[in-house]
Amino acid sequence: MELSYWEYKTWLSNIDFTIVGSGIVGLTTAVHLKKRFPKAKVLILERGMLPQGASTKNAGFACFGSASELLSDLKTHTEDEVLQLAKQRCEGIQKLRELVGDKALNFEQYGGHELYLQKDVEQFQECREKLSYLNKLLLPVFKEGAFEQQTNTYNFEGIIPSYITQKFEGQIDTGSMMTALLHIANKEGILILNSVNVEDFFENEDNVSIKTSQFEFCTQKLLITTNGFASQFLNENVKPARAQVLITKPISDLKLKGTFHFDEGYYYFRNIDNRILFGGGRNLDFDAEETTTFGRTKLVQEQLEQFLKTVILPNSVFEIEQRWSGIMGVGNKKKPIIKQVSNNVFCGVRLGGMGIAIGSLVGKELADLV
Repeated sequence: MELSYWEYKTWLSNIDFTIVGSGIVGLTTAVHLKKRFPKAKVLILERGMLPQGASTKNAGFACFGSASELLSDLKTHTEDEVLQLAKQRCEGIQKLRELVGDKALNFEQYGGHELYLQKDVEQFQECREKLSYLNKLLLPVFKEGAFEQQTNTYNFEGIIPSYITQKFEGQIDTGSMMTALLHIANKEGILILNSVNVEDFFENEDNVSIKTSQFEFCTQKLLITTNGFASQFLNENVKPARAQVLITKPISDLKLKGTFHFDEGYYYFRNIDNRILFGGGRNLDFDAEETTTFGRTKLVQEQLEQFLKTVILPNSVFEIEQRWSGIMGVGNKKKPIIKQVSNNVFCGVRLGGMGIAIGSLVGKELADLV
């Protein structure tokens, strides 16, 4: 791209902080950097027309971890590590609500409900038997029992008649959240350039040279917040995980309210605008879904539709209106990677499918690290 003097002077000179990725982490990092350094020039580069990875493509779950997920985590993490993960998620949601506001988020605390398919009797029994243990473990975070058993009031079929509810979980409107975050960033004077693909960067003694598909420039500090796409720039334990999603057309007299998941969290659904949003299924073919390529597969989409017909909406007529996918960043540990990579390069990645819950906290911690 051939830049004018004005373009280069205004957008690409004397940059203090450049952030790659304009998702939840990138935007909140920028906002907190401006609070720490009000006179700093902060630039965000986003390769998509809109935030490209998962921030505008997720299901909008404000969740902290289901009973089965926490019990699974306890097999590979200590009690204190699991407690800290829950604390991070709770603090992250609170910071997001404080920064954006519940009205802008369209935040609703209907609770999060874990369903158990009929084949999952043993898992349900284990979760039910250990509810008191989990409630006691998480008492420092929620101050009261978070989990309780409820009956199948929504007439789902093919499941055990009861499910386990995390009563503090909620849901948000993802688009409203991102619009509000972009508005806050613009108000703070943060520069955002979309459709700019960062190809490489080279660290100098006191700054970083950045090469994009359209231009090159220098920045004092570089912060990478690309999550599922982090392996392009970093040698860290984070890999992409594609999530496929669909949404129905409006359904008359839809009574369902809340966030729901089953099959160890690999499937998840919720109500939104009298519709059902339903996603998941990457466990059907982990290798195929470990990709940075957006798209859908027949295997996953057919399974989503089958579960809609037989479990979620067995007695309703519905039509699918849209389908899409998003790219998460996962690894062998649930803890996000927030670190100084080198003298002038930092990162906040590997949100493990918990971007809504911990994205704001990761952004603040990353900004405080610089």
